[in-house]
Amino acid sequence: MNQTLGMYQQMGNEAFSKAVTNFAPYFSTIEPMFTELRPGRAEVTFANRREVHNHIGTVHAIALCNAAELAAGTMTTVSIPDGRQWIPVGMTVQYLAKAKTDMRVVADGSAVNWEHVGDVQVPVDAYDAEDRRVFTATITMNLK
Repeated sequence: MNQTLGMYQQMGNEAFSKAVTNFAPYFSTIEPMFTELRPGRAEVTFANRREVHNHIGTVHAIALCNAAELAAGTMTTVSIPDGRQWIPVGMTVQYLAKAKTDMRVVADGSAVNWEHVGDVQVPVDAYDAEDRRVFTATITMNLK
């Protein structure tokens, strides 16, 4: 079993989320909570609070990008074969609606060929409390 996945299963959502933000402190800016992590899928939530707002009082675009990269990166870690590495090399995003509630961010790698060497496209979507998709991203991961 992948070491990161083993840690998640052993530690649980809250402790694992805290450990990830200690390892990569920038992600702590959104105070994420992992709610699911397995090969091919990761789900992260974060609260709608002032610290993630933009000037119009909605969730800032970069907070959504931050959550998308966290979900996609962690999912990639648990999806690639042991001994492999990855690095994000690009991200395209679309903001579909104002994000006004707590967010649920889902990286779905079920269609990704994790055996591939080179660039793969990892889709990520963010949903509001009414399950409306407010953001979508494609993160290019270079698999080595």
